Amino acid sequence: MAIHLITGAGSGIGAALAQRLAARGDDLLLIARNEERADQLRNTFGGAEIVVADLASPQLEATLLEHRAPERLDSVIHAAGVVALNPVANLPTTEFLDTLLVNLVSPIALTRWALPALRAARGSVVFVNSTAGLNANPNWASYAASKAGLRSAADALRAEEAANGVRVTTIFPGRTATPMQQAVRQQEGGSYDASIYIDPATVAAAIMQAIDLPRDATMPEITLRPGP
Repeated sequence: MAIHLITGAGSGIGAALAQRLAARGDDLLLIARNEERADQLRNTFGGAEIVVADLASPQLEATLLEHRAPERLDSVIHAAGVVALNPVANLPTTEFLDTLLVNLVSPIALTRWALPALRAARGSVVFVNSTAGLNANPNWASYAASKAGLRSAADALRAEEAANGVRVTTIFPGRTATPMQQAVRQQEGGSYDASIYIDPATVAAAIMQAIDLPRDATMPEITLRPGP
């Protein structure tokens, strides 16, 4: 039976993906930032294994080392992320560092922890990026920089692990109807209309295509934008 490690499974894209994988009978290993979130995930995904590890903590690596990784992992999906909007002129260093820690540093640390299990299964790593990682707009410096860096890290990992049979996909969704998008629209001072954004289930479907793809091919990158 396949097993998947997912961050950000409490809401948005991560939750939509976890629900689809659980519905088809796959096993889940979910990362929770605290015990409260862990209890929520247990209530939603009763059979899932939960690891409490705060992606915003500089001690993440030490926390992960307290847990034994599975022998095999069919995929690792990095769906967690944070965003705070500020022009560079007003961007606090602490805010920038926090964004980099969650969106860039932690996914790499978690991937490194999971690599032996991914290699054993010839599994897939999926980084949920953003179209902001392709093009930075005003006030998006910290988030866009973190996502551009994540794309580069994914490119390097893809080349490094190809010989080990590990596939690496970066997906770049445009604006998606998630709690994060609601927070973004509030920061932008605009209204939130879920109907004009991508459904998280649509992004989840694209991720499943990547991880289920026959072994004779790989999807290095996927870009999704809201439809007409």
